[in-house]
Amino acid sequence: MIRQMKEANRKKEEKIKELKEFIARFAANAAKSKQATSRKRALEKIELEEIRPSSRKYPYIDFRPDREIGNEVLEVSHLSKTIEGEKVLDDVSFVLNRTDKVAFVGPNEKAKTTLFRILSGEIEPDEGDYKWGLTTRVSYFPKDNTKDFSGTENIVEWLTQYSENKDVTYVRGFLGRMLFAGEDGVKFVRILSGGEKVRVMLSKLMISGANVLILDEPTDHLDMESITALNTGLVKFPGVLLFSSRDHQVVQTTANRIMEFINGRLIDKMTTYDEYLESDEMARKRFTYTLSENEESDD
Repeated sequence: MIRQMKEANRKKEEKIKELKEFIARFAANAAKSKQATSRKRALEKIELEEIRPSSRKYPYIDFRPDREIGNEVLEVSHLSKTIEGEKVLDDVSFVLNRTDKVAFVGPNEKAKTTLFRILSGEIEPDEGDYKWGLTTRVSYFPKDNTKDFSGTENIVEWLTQYSENKDVTYVRGFLGRMLFAGEDGVKFVRILSGGEKVRVMLSKLMISGANVLILDEPTDHLDMESITALNTGLVKFPGVLLFSSRDHQVVQTTANRIMEFINGRLIDKMTTYDEYLESDEMARKRFTYTLSENEESDD
């Protein structure tokens, strides 16, 4: 809204300048006097929109790696995993490059989460393997953070355990960026709201110094200001990203590579999200993989 008001004011200011220049040039010209008078009336009618300072508070999200990532990032080879009788990953292979920001899209949330849990070391694949590069340092944002906040610590104590620098002022600085100032910093983690838990988890990612971030639906529970701040932080992040999000804007502006699971199989394309959705080639692949799933079900 503020952006629209500023743009409207910019156009009005250009019009005001144009009218003033005409009036100054032709006010004393008898042949142009009527036109000058008409423009004076038009000038009096132009009112600039009053733009009031916003009361909204935006977090400051800035992921800074402690070290630059090397050329060898991640190699995934023939991963397969069955969850509750469903083969959610079926012979998945890919290689990550040092400039990749990969968005995992599509409705198969179980496959995305399963892959993220495997790559973070939380669970093991049934088949296949993966190898992180020697220079990588990975930080993981899980979709379900219930177990992370089941303890009796306050926020500062909770975050300190993930920080190499144990100085309270240093740790509080990261919480302050996420709008946990003053007494909010000593809230107990078990009573935090969904949005507060997400903001604390993002503080953990920032303080980690990781050069690889894995984020599973980080925009869930966040307000618009926090989503905007996260979007900015992800775009600026100089490391490698693997993430999923229901926010179209975040995916479109952040990702340069799109992956989607259909029937446990992976579609992988170096592209933006909008280009991926508009691609006839990708549509044919999705149809083929879906068709093979239906045929297997009929068998």
